[in-house]
Amino acid sequence: MTRRGWRLGAVVVLAAICAAGPERPEVIRTASDLGPLPADRYDYTPQDYQRSQRASALLIRQCMAGRGHPDFPLDPRYPSDPIVATAVSTDYGVLDLATARRWGYGWDPAKSPALRPKGRRMTNAEYADLPACSAEASRRLLRGIDLKRDWLYASTRAIEVEKAVKRDPRLRAAWDVWSRCVAEQGFTRYPDPAAAYTDTAWHRGSDGNTRHTQRERATAVADVTCKRRHHTAELWHAARAQKQAVDITRHRDRYAAGLQALRTYRATIAEVLGKLG
Repeated sequence: MTRRGWRLGAVVVLAAICAAGPERPEVIRTASDLGPLPADRYDYTPQDYQRSQRASALLIRQCMAGRGHPDFPLDPRYPSDPIVATAVSTDYGVLDLATARRWGYGWDPAKSPALRPKGRRMTNAEYADLPACSAEASRRLLRGIDLKRDWLYASTRAIEVEKAVKRDPRLRAAWDVWSRCVAEQGFTRYPDPAAAYTDTAWHRGSDGNTRHTQRERATAVADVTCKRRHHTAELWHAARAQKQAVDITRHRDRYAAGLQALRTYRATIAEVLGKLG
């Protein structure tokens, strides 16, 4: 695509973004600033996770009481602390300029996303009974759901959809423009923002955080600056929205069944929380 062709394509896509949804902030600092995606309504949310964790903990405590452990904590520590590995989403890479300047591709270690248990350490006897109670809690929460066919169907399609997104010629052109912009500032010419975020040069630890070196921070600043200059995240988001919409149309019945399974799960969680607190 010629540079003129690219610019015209970018204008068309950006116009579509503005027409397709609610007004977005002038400066994109987080993925949520880009707005919702078509597949979002079919997928597990952070609120679902929090509520399911609470419901599961209540069911496990009830089960453990039945096995002779009446004071089992809702949020126990293991008999020995495991190594914690934190998974960090890299959708669109880093977007906030202030974060890039201070933490590069990592974050403030004082605000680590790793959640540590708040309860007491469980005993060896409790630990021995925990797997059976955890399995029982999972069966209860997933009751009435066809796990092989319907459970989190949107998530099972996400891999194929993202492959299609990465093949989108407009997105590949957007990544190329971003890549040249970063290289022109004296940094590595990465194929896409995810490659910059996951560069092994940043030496991520077991918690997923980086070392915040000067080179890392400078690279992240160039990364964000080029994304803003060329609307990379917005174009990327538009490509994802378009591919998701196509996939939902092609597999409408399966997505609908997946959504019904998710609603069943949410109803079960609400019932457990209502009964057990």
